[in-house]
Amino acid sequence: MILIVAGVAGSGKTTIGALIAGQLGWQFADADTFHPESNVAKMRSGVPLTDEDRLPWLQAIAGWVDARTAEGVSAVVACSALKRSYRTLLLSGRPEVQLVFLQVSHDVLLRRLASRVGHFFPRQLLDSQLAALEPPQPDEGVHTVLADEDPMRTAARVIALLGLRTT
Repeated sequence: MILIVAGVAGSGKTTIGALIAGQLGWQFADADTFHPESNVAKMRSGVPLTDEDRLPWLQAIAGWVDARTAEGVSAVVACSALKRSYRTLLLSGRPEVQLVFLQVSHDVLLRRLASRVGHFFPRQLLDSQLAALEPPQPDEGVHTVLADEDPMRTAARVIALLGLRTT
């Protein structure tokens, strides 16, 4: 299985995804590392990414997912997957992929982003992500999990929701 842990900036997708991967003994990747330098530079300067900017990034993530699948390796990747079209690109034709979308209150998002140190995503871009967000709909087959609480509890809830066993 490949698990995509998705959500807006500050939702905890990297922290929770890494916790899940660690508890399951699976590989982990943070989709931020798949961004071309031009995307990172735009975000660092406070410029929101466009769909055109995100397409090569999403294709790189899909390629990583396909490579793990071909290897027969289970893995977790943290990726914003803000729009339905992004989730469709990542999920279509990949029955081994599950996506969990982390839902977090605005106040918690702001608090988490304010406490980040050294990350290229500035807090002022949160509003652009929230404006672009298309929350998952029931027909997408995406699991939505409230992630306002402790990341360990959220990770445990995701593992239980998917019926997985820790190592």
